[in-house]
Amino acid sequence: MRPCLALLLSCLSVPALAASPVAAPSRLPAPWQAKMRSFLQQIIETPSVVQRGQVPKVAEAVAAQLRAAGFPAEDIQILPYEGLPGDKTAALLFRWKADKPTAKPMLVIGHMDVVEAKREDWKNDPFQFLEKDGYFYGRGTSDMKTGIAATTLALAKLKAEGFKPKRDIILFFTGDEETQQNGALLGSTEWKGRLDGEFALNADGGGGAFDTGGRPLGFALDAAEKTYQTYFFTVRNKGGHSSRPRPDNAIYQLGDALKKLETHRFAPQLNEVTRAYFQARQQDEKGALGDAMRRWLANPNDGEAADAIEASELEVGKTRTRCVATMLSGGHADNALPQMARATVNCRIMPGVEPAAIQAELQALVGRGVEIVPDPSFIGKPTPVPAIRPDVLAAYTEAVQGAMGKTMRVIPNMATGTSDASFFRSAGIPTYGVDGGWGISPDDERAHGLDERIPVRAAYDDVLHWETMVRELAGK
Repeated sequence: MRPCLALLLSCLSVPALAASPVAAPSRLPAPWQAKMRSFLQQIIETPSVVQRGQVPKVAEAVAAQLRAAGFPAEDIQILPYEGLPGDKTAALLFRWKADKPTAKPMLVIGHMDVVEAKREDWKNDPFQFLEKDGYFYGRGTSDMKTGIAATTLALAKLKAEGFKPKRDIILFFTGDEETQQNGALLGSTEWKGRLDGEFALNADGGGGAFDTGGRPLGFALDAAEKTYQTYFFTVRNKGGHSSRPRPDNAIYQLGDALKKLETHRFAPQLNEVTRAYFQARQQDEKGALGDAMRRWLANPNDGEAADAIEASELEVGKTRTRCVATMLSGGHADNALPQMARATVNCRIMPGVEPAAIQAELQALVGRGVEIVPDPSFIGKPTPVPAIRPDVLAAYTEAVQGAMGKTMRVIPNMATGTSDASFFRSAGIPTYGVDGGWGISPDDERAHGLDERIPVRAAYDDVLHWETMVRELAGK
């Protein structure tokens, strides 16, 4: 998952820059730029898509970088596991052991797999690394192989400079975040003893943006995340001949249920992270939307104010649980009454809410004639909202503003999408999305889409970003 920066940050009011940030040079030294470019090219050109069997090759490429940096081979592990049925994938686990630790370990997470991309859809081959007009192109440049390369090389750079961590630093990169997320499940359960972080930093979250005029829009600190859960709505009927319609048609019954779902609104909820987000947003939003934000902050039970916020394209999903129908199937012949009709309904559930409670509310909404069951292949866990650690916020702010200047604001954010972070939060490890990647909004909003890209400077800056994060959180 990579958040849509335009939707998170596009209304912040700050002064414009004199020149395009894409054209500005990175402060990363030239030898490390060359290392970053070469490494990123290598893993972009490894098509680590589900069922292709290429994720272990990415894991080995990461391991090779760590060994070349001088880290002991015995501290680097590639852990094979199965993602989707038949998908042989792997996780990368590395532990930089502190000589004399004075604090508990910190965990850095990310994922090595990417979403499929078809050559015929792209202008250029999605799995052929391309540098053009100040950008790196290729599937995974923004989601999230740049983060994998940047975190890995930041540790290599720190070691080369003689850095001595005061806590263990653990890298854990999964191989199926875009599909089944079994790697995160294993990491938060069976392998949790090896991932004993006091907190975790997610390179698959956070990030910032500039507008097309070079105006800094801000960086999001993802401190909470909705729970992902799919449900199946099913109506069954004994059917019959289409020449003799029945009053109880399975497709019509399902349609009626989906109309109820379309208009249903779950109760709005405000938590520590969304309160901080809307406190920042309302400072810059002066019109009706800002008024609605201020009313809701004053009274979290003001459903009309929450509705007004949700009506804005910028804020969909920020005030409550949202469920939407995404797929339909039903009937078996054009001359037969349907014996079954089914809809797939995907929900993004507010942190701390049990998926079973949402299922019960949906069942009460549509009535007993519609069977609702969760997708058995993935049962979501409620994700708590961790307090925002002052040290993480300070380190992220230092890293962001050190590269982008004081006008680049950091805004706490609740991600409406899903990442591996949710599993670690559910396991009691506070997890924060704090990557340093950035782009031009909306031009560079291409994660999972066509012609995915990242500014060259942003890729290089991300190495420095993670170097700062590690120095601040593991060196003091």
